[in-house]
Amino acid sequence: MNIKYIDTGTLYEGLKGAVVNNSTRISQKNGIPYIEFTPFDEFDWVTLHFSTRDGGVSKGIYSSMNFSFDRGDDYENVYKNYELFLDTMNIKPENCVCTKQTHTTNVLRVGKKQCGIGVTRKRPYTDVDGLITNEPNVVLATFYADCVPLYFVDPVHRAIGLSHSGWRGTVNRMGKQTLIAMNREFGTEAHDVIAAIGPSICQDCYEISQDVAEHFVDEFATTDDPHASDILLYKGDGKYQLNLWECNRRVLVEAGVQEDNIAISNICTCCNPSLLFSHRASHGKRGNLGAFMFLK
Repeated sequence: MNIKYIDTGTLYEGLKGAVVNNSTRISQKNGIPYIEFTPFDEFDWVTLHFSTRDGGVSKGIYSSMNFSFDRGDDYENVYKNYELFLDTMNIKPENCVCTKQTHTTNVLRVGKKQCGIGVTRKRPYTDVDGLITNEPNVVLATFYADCVPLYFVDPVHRAIGLSHSGWRGTVNRMGKQTLIAMNREFGTEAHDVIAAIGPSICQDCYEISQDVAEHFVDEFATTDDPHASDILLYKGDGKYQLNLWECNRRVLVEAGVQEDNIAISNICTCCNPSLLFSHRASHGKRGNLGAFMFLK
């Protein structure tokens, strides 16, 4: 069940660690709220947070914890947001490596040599929607305002991955491509992986056109699937509602991740525009949320 509305007025009052559902909680450090995924609690060698739009210094449509340098916000404000938020993880912006997201399924292995890219250094690449590493203190950073964050932890090889999956990434199986890259680079086996599907737009909010729906029918919702409506609901007039959470869950399961090892936050960005940036809810007038992850 998606979280229709989170009352931030009561949620943050004296907050130390509020459980949103059985896989997700919202915590705070120094007044900066962040979202965590409880299945990763057992791994004290990994830190991973997802931002809200609260606690930063940006103004106007970017208010206040915006991580995009490319949408018109002041550079100084965005950099300060990185400093504030990464302090909740006890690490610095100089340790970040950022994606250059263009809705591909390209996954890049990064390490200490790439630290600072996207924050203190220009990106030498484009078309990168996923990052993987097995090096400590390398912060993987990806960005969102309705698309799906995918977190991966391989506890056997102590490797991690973080990927951005919009509808194009989902229909082209970004989750599977990330697992393939982790297997190639680190020997990761999908059945060992713990994964999380982070806050993103829910099916009730995500209306798509028939041409987009046809891609998902071809890939996921076959005619003999008794649960096809879990993927797509027809609204009439050539419009459908798409369940990105279920699509990504199926991608991970079919790639070999155990169902019990997949956490879904069930928090909708579009249902909670006061807490999270949503492209749809704001009609494109917004900043970016950030997903961050690193090995200690």
